[in-house]
Amino acid sequence: MRERPWLRGADRSPGVLGNRRRALKSALRPVTEAVRARRRLAWLNEAGMRIGTTLDLRRTAEELAGFTVPELADGCAVDLLESVVRFQDGDGPEPDSGAPELRAMAVSEVPGLDLLPDPVGDLSVYTPDRLVRTCLTTRKPVLVARMEPSDFAAVAPTAEGAERMRVAGVHSYLAVPLIARGVLLGLADFVRAGTRTPFTGADVSLVMELASRAAVHIDNARLYGREREHVVTLQRALLPRSSPGTPGLDVASCYAPAPDPAAVGGDWFDVVALPGGRTALMVGDVMGRGLAAAATMGRLRTVARTLMALDIAPERLLARLDLAARDLEEDQFATCLCAVHDPYGGTFRIASAGHPPPLLTGPEGGASFLDVPTGAPLGAGVIPYDPVEWSVPVRSRLTLFTDGLVRSRTADLDERLERLRDAVGGGVPDGDAGCRAVVERVDGDRSDDAIVLMAYARPLGPDCDVRVQRLPPDGTAAGQARAAVREQLPRWGLEELVDTTELVVSELVGNALRYGGAPGELRLLRHERLSVEVSDSGPDLPQIQHADVSDESGRGLQLINMMCRGWGSCRTPAGKVVWAEQDLPRR
Repeated sequence: MRERPWLRGADRSPGVLGNRRRALKSALRPVTEAVRARRRLAWLNEAGMRIGTTLDLRRTAEELAGFTVPELADGCAVDLLESVVRFQDGDGPEPDSGAPELRAMAVSEVPGLDLLPDPVGDLSVYTPDRLVRTCLTTRKPVLVARMEPSDFAAVAPTAEGAERMRVAGVHSYLAVPLIARGVLLGLADFVRAGTRTPFTGADVSLVMELASRAAVHIDNARLYGREREHVVTLQRALLPRSSPGTPGLDVASCYAPAPDPAAVGGDWFDVVALPGGRTALMVGDVMGRGLAAAATMGRLRTVARTLMALDIAPERLLARLDLAARDLEEDQFATCLCAVHDPYGGTFRIASAGHPPPLLTGPEGGASFLDVPTGAPLGAGVIPYDPVEWSVPVRSRLTLFTDGLVRSRTADLDERLERLRDAVGGGVPDGDAGCRAVVERVDGDRSDDAIVLMAYARPLGPDCDVRVQRLPPDGTAAGQARAAVREQLPRWGLEELVDTTELVVSELVGNALRYGGAPGELRLLRHERLSVEVSDSGPDLPQIQHADVSDESGRGLQLINMMCRGWGSCRTPAGKVVWAEQDLPRR
């Protein structure tokens, strides 16, 4: 053996050499600890760059599990409390509480290990005999440095999994809670197998530091998801839950919220049943995002619905909405498209306030954008708005949408519009499924809310009939209106309503002669109810007046109010209509 220079002439006895080795290790220990600390710090810094790259719960859990295997452990599983997965507040189970529900979010193992963990996405319930339950209740790490045969059943979720761990040579186990801002979110557990050294106290400290950092990212994803859920819930609550049944028109809708909660809010639509079987379709988009835009949208939709009940001319509705938008918020703008369908004439009267034009799909297929004059957005103060009237054949489809459907960061607008036209013109299912299919076909890198509203023009069914009759501008109008009632109602099997309806049309025609210049036309509509409508060219809407005992007039509307289910009046492009509805007799 070659003599080492530093031992020449020295005492080489075993005791002296041992003392020198221990002294050398003691001298090098600070250097060794510094190197290890630097490595741990570099590893944790790398974790900060690789974990939490998105605000998605599952993706963040997968990043945590993938980062620790194989550098730290041979296997890792991340489970989150079910309340956290639902974006609710985390909750630490008490020792005497029921078994906590956790959902498996991520699993990572070295190739060939296959330990049969809980499948990702499945719900797991940890009973008190499981070591994981101890980690959750105490909120402290659980370390089994060297596993005994009895430990496998306390670690594995099933007996088969315990046997698989034993065969695979798993010998060390560590579970740590995921806690952020004092809230328990879930846990992560790790195993080592084969010839790898068991977990030590230093590993526990390192993993706890990693878990605390990862838990902050998981909690951010939870808060992000909860904010999005709140905004989407508010947005959906402010939109109509169902569309009213209207003659000659089937309406379907779809609302697709933006993936980013900061981008949710502002898009709205409405379907309003109007007198004489007409239907108003409205689609709008408040220029803004978040809760403020959703709140403004709700107020604007309420104003629009109220105004539509008073005036069925879309261009005048938009003019009044412009004034309302200026009063709602300072510098608040919105786009809106309004279309009123008349089943008798088979037409849509459309007006736009800075909104994308609708598409019309013919009975044979193929869609095209309608040429609708685009006015200024609501709130800009630039009025009036120019309407256009389109004849829509039976079995055609009118599609209204918001610009979030075609807006993209990467694709050109013309390209997205062409894709939308192809999607609408192709075969789509009926009902709401057709609207969802259009969103799926067009959707690419959409970053905004999207609404699709489809109106299918269909023939009037056997339970819906319309009779329209022009009335002369003289005293014979009331007699002709009563004759039309006596002739038409028996054909519809409504003989029981003849006397009441005669009295109603007499009062309506008399008011049109006295206060409206002259009656225009009488419209009788049988659908879910019997509707009577008389139009005239007068601008003033009638109101019920107080009538004294000595007054010879002023009681007509009072009688209509008592005999009918409801009555009302609204303005039209040519004047106004006054209508009254009665319930159909039960058969």
